[in-house]
Amino acid sequence: MKKMHKILSLMLAVIMACAMLAGCGGQGASGGHANGTDVDPASLQFPLSSKAEISGLINYPAGTESEPNNRTIFKRLEEKTNVHVNWKAIQNDQWGDKIALEMSNIKTLPEFVFTAGFNDTDLLKYAKQGVIINLEEYIDKYMPNLCKVFEQAPEYRMMCTDENGHIWALPWIEQLGYEKTAIQTIGNMPFINTGWLEFLGLSMPTTVDEFEQVLIAFRDNADALKAEFNIDGDIIPLACIIGSGNEDCRVLTNGFGEGYGDPDDGRHIVVSDDLKVICTANTEGWRKGVEWLHKLYTENLIDPDAFTQEWSTYVAKGKSGRYGVCFTWDVANIVSISMDDLIAGNGWQPLPMLKADTLNLTPANGSFTSGFDRGRCVVTANAKNPALICAWLDQMYDPFQSPQNNWGTYGEDDDFDIFVLGTNANGEQMLQHAPLGDASPVEVREAECVGGPLAILDSYYGVYVTCPDDAQYRLDWIKDIYTPDMHTKYVFPNVFMSAEDTKTISNLNADIFKCINTARADGIMNGFTQADWDKLQADLDAYGLQQYLSIFQKYLDAFYKN
Repeated sequence: MKKMHKILSLMLAVIMACAMLAGCGGQGASGGHANGTDVDPASLQFPLSSKAEISGLINYPAGTESEPNNRTIFKRLEEKTNVHVNWKAIQNDQWGDKIALEMSNIKTLPEFVFTAGFNDTDLLKYAKQGVIINLEEYIDKYMPNLCKVFEQAPEYRMMCTDENGHIWALPWIEQLGYEKTAIQTIGNMPFINTGWLEFLGLSMPTTVDEFEQVLIAFRDNADALKAEFNIDGDIIPLACIIGSGNEDCRVLTNGFGEGYGDPDDGRHIVVSDDLKVICTANTEGWRKGVEWLHKLYTENLIDPDAFTQEWSTYVAKGKSGRYGVCFTWDVANIVSISMDDLIAGNGWQPLPMLKADTLNLTPANGSFTSGFDRGRCVVTANAKNPALICAWLDQMYDPFQSPQNNWGTYGEDDDFDIFVLGTNANGEQMLQHAPLGDASPVEVREAECVGGPLAILDSYYGVYVTCPDDAQYRLDWIKDIYTPDMHTKYVFPNVFMSAEDTKTISNLNADIFKCINTARADGIMNGFTQADWDKLQADLDAYGLQQYLSIFQKYLDAFYKN
């Protein structure tokens, strides 16, 4: 009897433990979820035979419609699916503060977060806590549109999957160009004042020596330039913000040494043609490039404020017409020029890559598959019917729907539309970007779009949608001017690291990043001695550079193995 009592007690304990696990809504990083995937896909054909309701959390831009269901895109989706979404909407300038509070209270959390924008640490944390559920089974069974995207571009499924094989969020994918023609391959694009070149009778430079002579001509003819172009203030041959991403001048040094340059200013890594992760500050090209920039600095060719100025100062001086060369994503943000003049090459043009020891442009890391947000949308453990929610979210990946969610729609009641309905070469319906006149593209997009999970592949342009005009001219520049000089085979991909490795990389990078950036800034101002170089290498090793590189190498190897 005692033995039987022990057995019964043990069985009861097991049953209670299972019940407790089920009640948590998930098993965290082990990949469990409460509701299973045993819903007949045929029952989720849209529009549903009877209206269903789900709940979602979303953010919206300040000054735009605060009720998501009043937006034309969501009105049409409800009509198409017969699914009504009860939204909780938060203004986007308050999102960062409020989303953490929302995620901390599982009892009041909606069933999905449409515009989560979670980073990898967030995803793994909420997965471990059981706040969000893993989605790979739902994707395979209830999301045919997303599956088609993954079939066309399988690297994106790999990028969404953690080391245990789980997908914790639905991605946002916006391809503008692809691989070496992608719009993100070069962020700190160099622009040169062609008006000054023409006035001084100079040609577009193609080597670092020719470039230096152009800058000297700008410096030495400052009075003539100021008089001709009615410039108030000193002439600045080369303007930049050292250590500030797209406004940094590091792209000029790509031709030195091995030609790697330093395209990843956040991590200072590149991938060699034999698939080895390298620290750029270990390379001879990095050193020679810094020494050359020091030469330009001592010749008074670089803005002395380049190490300290803020964005607003950088723009103000550019709008005053004082720059000969500057660096940015879009030069129209820095200098006074119309889009028509920019496209025509009147006044400013992209500066081609400069040859030093070699001629090469290393694309930015992650750029071959950039326009990617791994943590855009999550389904929470509160989801009563995850299959229905995932089937509804899959409508966002319809190739005709995604461009609307991303940019805006057609047939609005107001005077502004991002799109008009047209036809492609096959006579099929296609979204065509509409002329906006004096309207701001950003403001119109914010008023109409809804963001969230979506996918726009480069193959969609000309079939489902036209390419945005304000992206097309930049894509043309990259394809015609920069892609031919991209001789590097690989870039470091957008990988999903474990929580432990993410933390280790973050901790190591804090010292490595500061060490490299400080040495570079000091080198540009004061030059490098052999002792300075040796100290930099010793400091990097002391800060754990080899461990840092080994973690990146592990994920690079796994990415290409898969």
